[in-house]
Amino acid sequence: MNRCFAWTVMTLLLFFIILNFVIWEYINIDNLKSTLFWKTIQEKNKEKHYQYLGPQRISHPGNSVWIIESGGRLGNQMGKYATLYALAKMNGHQPYILPKMHDMLSQLFRIKVPVLPLEVANRMKWKRYLLKNWMLPEYRNISDEHVRFSGTPWSWTFYHHIRDEILLEFTFHDYVKEEANEYLAQVRGDRKNVTFIGVHVRRGDYVKVMPRDRKGVVADKGYIEKAMAYYRNKYSNPLFVVASNGMPWCKENINASFGDVHFAGDDKESSPAHDFAVLAHCNHTIMTIGSFGFWSSYMAGGETIYLTNFTMPDSPMMTFFKYEAIYLPEWIGIPADLSPLLAEKGENNAGIV
Repeated sequence: MNRCFAWTVMTLLLFFIILNFVIWEYINIDNLKSTLFWKTIQEKNKEKHYQYLGPQRISHPGNSVWIIESGGRLGNQMGKYATLYALAKMNGHQPYILPKMHDMLSQLFRIKVPVLPLEVANRMKWKRYLLKNWMLPEYRNISDEHVRFSGTPWSWTFYHHIRDEILLEFTFHDYVKEEANEYLAQVRGDRKNVTFIGVHVRRGDYVKVMPRDRKGVVADKGYIEKAMAYYRNKYSNPLFVVASNGMPWCKENINASFGDVHFAGDDKESSPAHDFAVLAHCNHTIMTIGSFGFWSSYMAGGETIYLTNFTMPDSPMMTFFKYEAIYLPEWIGIPADLSPLLAEKGENNAGIV
């Protein structure tokens, strides 16, 4: 009898431990369904074979070798790749990418620029250029054979004139495309004639970095409401797919009472490739700030609403950032609410005669 009781207690204890883990991991049933669905289609697509050998690794490059230093996350890497590709083409030279860039981008895209191994790159003598984050006339006339760019360029002014080629470089693997479309189909459910609006809300470290270091703000509730209202007024059946590295904030501040909002992801930044692929396969976009949101908007096409004027005029960010060089002219900008910064500035100036 005692042994039976002990087994019962142990079984119940194990059950509650597992139940607690599930609740902690997924928070609510929507996240549980979304996560399980994504894992299911990923496992299914692992069994599919696709033809992608990847770019060739060049141990003995020719006379013309242009590279760009790799670094940063997905959006920054895409901006560097596109800029290198465009500048090399413009000047008639051969671009190569470093292994780190290849390792990140090849998870999503069928990139074709050849890879230069680090041991080869480290032996070469380079002419180094620190790029501004916008196109300059002198970048059109670079004659050096061995060029190594640095900086974090992702302005459309470098490559928008060859947009079709850039989008071709960023062709999704077939299985990534299938996974994203299956995910959106699951989100759509029985709805008809849906217009997907991808919503990327950048928070994370920017919540502190923007006001503290850059005299700027991140997107607030008011901005999101205005952007969503635009699409709700324009389309009869919009469906907003929200991806963010601050999902608790999104769930507290984005009005989902209309039944047209789906929160994607798990807030842990553990699946940025998933989020990016889903956003890029939407019809239109609401972005906040950051290169991740820019590139998902650029890839999606359609209309894009973006947060603008989110810095004070004396922001140190203005030394490397120009609004007109980042956001396409046809995109729709909604100015940020700078009142928290203005209020703080007023407090700091109080008592000064």
